[in-house]
Amino acid sequence: MNNLVFYCPQTEKLAKQVFDAGNIDPGAIKLGQITWDSFADGFPDYMIKNAHQIKTSDVSFLASFDSPADIFNQLSIIYALPRYLAKSLKIFLPYYPTGTMERIEVHGQIATAMTLARMLSATPITRTGPVQIIIFDIHALQEEFYFNDNVLVRRETAIPLIYTRCPKSQFAVAYPDDGAWKRFSHYFHGYEQIICQKVRDGEKRIITIKEGDPKGKKIILIDDLIQTGGTLREAAKKLLEFGAETVLAYCPHGVFPNESWKKFDGSVIKKVFITDSCPHTVAQVEGNKNFEILTLATLISDIITE
Repeated sequence: MNNLVFYCPQTEKLAKQVFDAGNIDPGAIKLGQITWDSFADGFPDYMIKNAHQIKTSDVSFLASFDSPADIFNQLSIIYALPRYLAKSLKIFLPYYPTGTMERIEVHGQIATAMTLARMLSATPITRTGPVQIIIFDIHALQEEFYFNDNVLVRRETAIPLIYTRCPKSQFAVAYPDDGAWKRFSHYFHGYEQIICQKVRDGEKRIITIKEGDPKGKKIILIDDLIQTGGTLREAAKKLLEFGAETVLAYCPHGVFPNESWKKFDGSVIKKVFITDSCPHTVAQVEGNKNFEILTLATLISDIITE
């Protein structure tokens, strides 16, 4: 099978790691090349090099929609790949950036998660059928159904990457709220589990421990993403207050708007594990002793070469 992998500038490092991981079988994956230039007015001037290879290949594209402009830029490539007669196309969008704006609660709000799903659903089909959209740990599971039948959405998880770092013989698992427990607890069979919850006291939200005992235990806090990290840090403080030996955290998507990663200084949460799903964050925290990056490369290469 001829697997040809294209990537945007933000995912170049990840693409090279995918190449290395997938080529245990020599030649299983080949990296394609795109020149990402622009005209004087700022609009894209892109070129897929050796585009004739596409029609004999199963093609993948590693996307990263770090900003609204990136969405337009990369959709320009994504829409073109099937038109060059790709046998099949897998679009990897590890972090679905509009995922936290997934529903309308007040008249007039815009559910941009649905808007992005419509845009991706417009991707032309390939010679062998619909395009696959692969997303890791999407924030709201119902967002899968925002896409139309022109594409196939494939939900994957990066949770297993934490197993070797935090084995069940040494760690208990905690969740900052019921939602995280409902979503991720089935990935941690054999681990002792602790559930935190938020309760209201007037205008305040207070973290309590709903179930389990953290006393004397090393704990890994689990959720899908970190924005400002306020709830995660408050949950860690409560676990330490009730006797936890140490608290780590793993959230596949480290978003950290406005450099909120700086709030994680090791004083409450000793170390934060994230994946390389948000390249802009990786560039900021790589080498910081309070963070460890778990790459998605092996998971992605396995999907590409399956």
